[in-house]
Amino acid sequence: MLATNPLLDFNGLPHFASITPAHIQPAMETLIAQANTTVTALLTATDIPTWQNFVTPLDDVHERLSRAWAMASHLNAVVNSAQLREAYNAVLPAVTQYWTGVSQNLHLYNRYKLLIAANEQASTIAALTPAQRQVLANEIRDFRLGGAELSDDKKMRYQAIQEELSTLESAFNDNVLDATNEFAYLVTDAAMLAGLPDDAIAVAKAAAEKQTQAGWKFTLHAPSYMPVMQYADNWLLRETLYRAYVTRNSELGANTKWDNTAVITRILALRLEAARLLGFANFAELSLATKMAESPNEVIKFLRDMAAKAKPFAVRDWLELTAFAKQAFAADDVKAWDVAYFSEKLREQRYAFSDLEVKQYFPEPQVLAGLFRVIKIIFGVTVTSASAEVWHADARFYDVRNSDGSLLGQFYLDLYARDAKCGGAWMDDAINRRRLAHSIQHPVAFLTCNFSPPVTAHPSTKPALFTHDEVITLFHEFGHGLHQLLTEVEELSISGINGVEWDAVELPSQFMENFCWEWDVLKHLTSHAETGEPLPRALFDKMLAAKNFQSGMGCVRQIEFALFDMRLHSDFDARHSTPLQLIDEVRREVAVVPAAAFNRMANAFGHIFSGGYAAGYYSYKWAEVLSADAYAVFEEADASVLSAEAGARFRSEVLARGGSRPALESFIAFRGRKPESDALLRHSGMELAV
Repeated sequence: MLATNPLLDFNGLPHFASITPAHIQPAMETLIAQANTTVTALLTATDIPTWQNFVTPLDDVHERLSRAWAMASHLNAVVNSAQLREAYNAVLPAVTQYWTGVSQNLHLYNRYKLLIAANEQASTIAALTPAQRQVLANEIRDFRLGGAELSDDKKMRYQAIQEELSTLESAFNDNVLDATNEFAYLVTDAAMLAGLPDDAIAVAKAAAEKQTQAGWKFTLHAPSYMPVMQYADNWLLRETLYRAYVTRNSELGANTKWDNTAVITRILALRLEAARLLGFANFAELSLATKMAESPNEVIKFLRDMAAKAKPFAVRDWLELTAFAKQAFAADDVKAWDVAYFSEKLREQRYAFSDLEVKQYFPEPQVLAGLFRVIKIIFGVTVTSASAEVWHADARFYDVRNSDGSLLGQFYLDLYARDAKCGGAWMDDAINRRRLAHSIQHPVAFLTCNFSPPVTAHPSTKPALFTHDEVITLFHEFGHGLHQLLTEVEELSISGINGVEWDAVELPSQFMENFCWEWDVLKHLTSHAETGEPLPRALFDKMLAAKNFQSGMGCVRQIEFALFDMRLHSDFDARHSTPLQLIDEVRREVAVVPAAAFNRMANAFGHIFSGGYAAGYYSYKWAEVLSADAYAVFEEADASVLSAEAGARFRSEVLARGGSRPALESFIAFRGRKPESDALLRHSGMELAV
């Protein structure tokens, strides 16, 4: 098995077509054993540690372990199966145990400190580069945060906590996926489909036929769920799906087997215990130790300041919506499952267009070509289709090349929602850039979305159509991808997105979203599904006029999530309250849209319970200030917002730098000053609230 295990072959790209669940455990056990052997050899060496004899061999063995685990984790997220999940979860504790053990290894910690001291004192040792010094500073910090200075008994407890947390977070994610997959609502009365787009009806029909059922099958996956909430005239259909969606992982769900309440309680208790073992008052303080923000109070103040600016606009949005619902639909009480529906009707009335009309202009091939055009103009790089083994027929592969034709990086693109695929959209690293003995290893990224697939079985003849929101999501994830792929850093732990503060990692992604509102961009992104005509300027003007439609409501909703997350991990006391009571308290403070009493959104809030954003969800708003201010440079360009000069500076000062210096330094190097919120308020149409 080991001789032919594709997870152990690091010569080139991953062999996704060959990997099976049976490969995961033996591969990871082999790589962990190799890593332990290397660590032992490094710790028993008698020579003075240098970058070459200490850091490089450790990086080598850790990169192999990380790459193999990245492949297994990716497959578990995009082609999940009972066998794959079992194999992944079986080895998860051992992987967690290894990394926790390394972070607590006092002898490794001391070797790093000896390397730093030797470099500072011995003239015979080659000076470290600034990037290498940043790596060492990060390592010293991470050893302290990993518990290297704890007593032996506390180290054991900390390690046990990390192992249990990794298992719980995986279980949380599995529960959300299972509950989402389990729900199905079969409609047999065609009258209930009134208002739904043709493609949504066709997808529902195909889903029912796949199960040899007559009628139309609706699910909680976004391409099925969202059109119902936005377009279905039948309130019962909307309520049924909404109720199932917001209760799916709670005691109110259709199957309490997937209830995450106890999982959340245990995760929060363990995070708090881990933070206190390390000397922090709460988990939020521990989380912020590696971020731009300095304290939970600073974050909470930032969020409340943003809420104070946005809430008057949110109140206005809500009053307008409820007045419209009463006038146009005689609705005296707008329910949670009515909000998206009435909002779409109000937008159609006010701006004389619908999302459905706009969607006809965004076929997938044209959108991708338009995106790649933007990248070529502003960053000077070309994206072309390439070949590689993939995990599903939907996935594709691309090269990213510099203007001289040299390969910069590559990425996989998996756009469509599937039953065995986790929801949402994300970018992750497959391979990171680093300097090898005789070459540079180029980076490879995963770009994953959950868009509606083509309605027919032949996407080449009838491609998928994207909503404008989906186009924005694609640009967002591609911004993350550019951060990973255009790095020029040659040290593994700070190249690409590695080592970048979590509250700054959204800067490139949110920056890229802005281009989706530019005429010079959209006219090249569009081609009507039937006529081939580009988006009419008149329709674009309507879209632009509606850009900030309900922006106040949208802003306070994000603040609601972020404030809940930060307070949950800072001042929440499980002895006197529950997460449900806390989210209700936060809503009373910042929200304007009444939540349904049965809403259990926290029970499926994967970002903070299984996705790495714990005490970090505020990053979206924090980085939005950075991204809007950075984009203002392009808006101020003389010739066009597609400024190659501004793009070259953004590439060199932000994208290329990775984690080699603090994100604020990179921002100032590009912008010439610290970030200001004026541009964000202007983009959101909220200047008057300052």
